[in-house]
Amino acid sequence: MDKSGYQICQATKKSILESISDGVFTVDLNFNITSFNRAAEEITGYPRSTAVGKPCREVFRSNMCDKNCVLCRTIESNDPIIDESSYIIHASGRKIPVSISTGLIRDSTDGVMGGALTFRDLSLNASTETILDSISDGVFTVDLNFHITSFNHAAQEISGVSREEAIGKTCMEVFHAGQCDKKCALQETMEKGSSVLNKCTHITNSKGQNIPVSVSASPLLDRGNNIIGVVQTFRDLSLIEKLRHELEGRVQIGNMVTRSSAMRKIVDILPQIAVSDSTVLIKGNTGTGKELVAQAIHSLSNRSAKPFIALNCGALPETLLESELFGYKAGAFTGANKDKIGRFGMAEGGTLFLDEIGEISPALQVRLLRVLQEKTYEPLGSTESMHSDVRVIAATNRSLSGLIAEGKFREDFYYRIKVIQIDLPTLKERKEDIPLLVNHFISRFNTIQKKTIHGVSQEVMALLMGHDFPGNIRELENIIEHAFVLCPDEFITPACLPADFMRGAPPTNNESAGMEKVVQAVESQTILEALKRNNYNRIAAARDLGIHKSTLFRKIKHLGIALPELDGRFRETANKESFV
Repeated sequence: MDKSGYQICQATKKSILESISDGVFTVDLNFNITSFNRAAEEITGYPRSTAVGKPCREVFRSNMCDKNCVLCRTIESNDPIIDESSYIIHASGRKIPVSISTGLIRDSTDGVMGGALTFRDLSLNASTETILDSISDGVFTVDLNFHITSFNHAAQEISGVSREEAIGKTCMEVFHAGQCDKKCALQETMEKGSSVLNKCTHITNSKGQNIPVSVSASPLLDRGNNIIGVVQTFRDLSLIEKLRHELEGRVQIGNMVTRSSAMRKIVDILPQIAVSDSTVLIKGNTGTGKELVAQAIHSLSNRSAKPFIALNCGALPETLLESELFGYKAGAFTGANKDKIGRFGMAEGGTLFLDEIGEISPALQVRLLRVLQEKTYEPLGSTESMHSDVRVIAATNRSLSGLIAEGKFREDFYYRIKVIQIDLPTLKERKEDIPLLVNHFISRFNTIQKKTIHGVSQEVMALLMGHDFPGNIRELENIIEHAFVLCPDEFITPACLPADFMRGAPPTNNESAGMEKVVQAVESQTILEALKRNNYNRIAAARDLGIHKSTLFRKIKHLGIALPELDGRFRETANKESFV
């Protein structure tokens, strides 16, 4: 080839490189850039004049530069790399997902004299991003390695993660979804090559909150119909869940969940109690949720931004309890080498929850009475009074009036702490809450243990509803946690339940007479509770139970439920109602 032909050939090659949409650059054996095409300028944000002559890592700033450089691997192994996913940092600082391919540059003797790298911008164009940012569903795309390549505005809002932070990370790192450890919608789409629609799961947002979502996924195809990634949309179902709870008659404040009439009376007055600074006494058996009620009062109050400090008074001896409550000064006693702040000091401006208040000695009750009345206290070893702006909530599972009669509890202190008294029912008295509590615990343990348990079997629910729960809600929680550890499937079965619980349970065969009696007794109790809650209005009770009114009357007749409170007009209507 003569000189003019060579020049034409080189010009043609240069023209081709300048006309393609993929970024292309070449490096010598020292990894300094020797050429840089127009698309490379546009994608990286660096002009050719700046790029040529610099080490490639200063211009093509990839997450692979430090330990997994693709050009290093290609030159060392003599093997090209095809379509490896990565991301680069644009000159402006934003992340750009790219697909990378590499090759070798050889001289006339077939010796390696450098490498060439092509890269394709996988991010969406501006118009597409604008469209996706305008919709309310979260949308993101991933490559075949599950690295996020695009992330719309709604995805940022729902997850609490910015687009810049998300791109380049795996979807599991961003969402911590309930199906991440198993086959997720993205993986299923990649394997089958078809769409997955409306799969319910949950994600954990940047604040650690559990968000219920519905996800759909579809494959991303290139011009040859090869899968190059997946697009997933997800919809926040939090509002729908809230509305569903309202339709179910379900109430939730903090970690408290209930639909029982006894508990709902308490929940209804919590906002009024919360706005007051009056002392509250919560009475209830062990495991009924006294601390949860105290936390709910604190979270609804004007003190919610300040600390909630809890202390179990029965777990400490009196001498140690006094220093825990009020703190001490250095030198107050042997071993007191420096000042220590007490629980009142730690709770300043907030709420102090004193559990098992009945275990406090009369002498210490006197000191606490002064704090409640005068809002001052002295740390041990101090002669100066300290002001206390703390709301006190006390709790007990004992009869304080009985302790007063025995001379173990001061009457003046008793009346000072029970300005407002809340009596919590046992779980036996609110059995209609068992299904809600079970679902609540399952949702929480799914998040903690990264599992996707969907619920309990009918046999397990019947066993739980037939149990009296002497340990109350705490006992139920422990049973579900035990079952969670042993459950290999999506639903908890009797085989997963604790052995001591099963020893006192009726047979688990649905056809057995014992089980049938348990189911019928529970169903009767649930229907009666719903009727009482709704003043025996059959339509309201059916709506409360989530069943049709004719189904409700069929069950009343089948179960032989006596309704003495019904007036004549209601009986007449009931007798005329079809039970079919």
